[in-house]
Amino acid sequence: MKETFVIVGAGHAAGQAAATLRQKGFEGRIVVIGDEPWIPYQRPPLSKKFLSGGLEIEHLYFKPENFYPECEIDLVLSTRVTELNTDTKVIRTANGVTMEYEKLLLTTGSRVREIPVPGKDLGGVHYLRKISDVTAIQEEFLEGSRLVIVGAGYIGLEVAAVAVKHGIDVTILEAQDRALSRVTAPEVSKFFERVHQANGVKLEFGRMVSELRGHNKLEKVVCADGSEFTADLAIAGIGINPNIELAEAAGISCDNGIVVNEFCETSAPDVYAAGDCTFHPNGYFGRCVRLESVHNALEQSKSAAAAMCGEPVAYTQIPWFWSDQYDIKLQIAGLNQGYDQVVVRGNRDTNSFAAFYLQDRRLLAVNAINSPREFMLGKKLISAFARLSPEDLADTEKDFKELATAALVN
Repeated sequence: MKETFVIVGAGHAAGQAAATLRQKGFEGRIVVIGDEPWIPYQRPPLSKKFLSGGLEIEHLYFKPENFYPECEIDLVLSTRVTELNTDTKVIRTANGVTMEYEKLLLTTGSRVREIPVPGKDLGGVHYLRKISDVTAIQEEFLEGSRLVIVGAGYIGLEVAAVAVKHGIDVTILEAQDRALSRVTAPEVSKFFERVHQANGVKLEFGRMVSELRGHNKLEKVVCADGSEFTADLAIAGIGINPNIELAEAAGISCDNGIVVNEFCETSAPDVYAAGDCTFHPNGYFGRCVRLESVHNALEQSKSAAAAMCGEPVAYTQIPWFWSDQYDIKLQIAGLNQGYDQVVVRGNRDTNSFAAFYLQDRRLLAVNAINSPREFMLGKKLISAFARLSPEDLADTEKDFKELATAALVN
């Protein structure tokens, strides 16, 4: 009888893991179980081209629909796994169906963090994480409407960039004192604030939402300081939470995510995990991290699939992320926690520059704004634990490729 490998979750990580299992020659049964009705799809375009109406749903799919039957991968959609018994190696779904597995991969991903305030269930209050979220928003994405975005992170800024192009009046409420405060330095925050304000977005910092008011439908967003903002709809982008409940209930070790080692193995035998839901070691930064990124989901799932096939390869990657806003591409490599100096290379007024995050001159991270060379070379420098001269970095008269080559040799 054929071995059965089950993948719980049907996002980026699941699609990549299933494909990798076949690429590595696994001939057993592969079952992918997801709680959404769609085959594995890409999430980044949701807040960009798909929201704007410039992308058909088929172009979101991770692989074409015929890929799965051709590769004999069983997709079980619109189905939630509710129980996992790691002793008997059995899962149970919400509709009572049980399934045995030889090996199990948890790619349960994450879910949006909801606003914990009165009125959060009013019509017109939205989040953006799934295809269904976007289609619901699009029904209210009308020219002249008033949109309040809660949170000035990636999602909030990307949605704002799309909305203003649709003739929507946009106000962003952010509890912190600047945009992108979790991921960038003030120098980079100020740049994006200026860009959005130039496009007509109103930015309000230090605004903690305390209530959403309306009669069945949202009418006002109220903040803790008493300020009120009229709104026809609101979109909240205040972070995500990893989906770890299934693993926790099964007794699998969890801590800010499902704890895995470098081979994506959990504390339970023959149970692996990959993607947004994992808390995993990163050798480049000497600590465990949980990453909310497509790159991590894809690459970690490749390692998980290899380990499931008995060919373990340690997952060790430089994290990277990106964001598209207007005609600006922000690319981030590395993690900037612990930096003691930021060096900006280039002119922020030209919409093309890079910010380098150093710790005792070692490069931890780079934010590249319309600067692909700095991004690509920055990744190499981070992986090499390179140390750089802040003065040389800031001097645009010096060729960056030559600086990087010298640092890599040393």
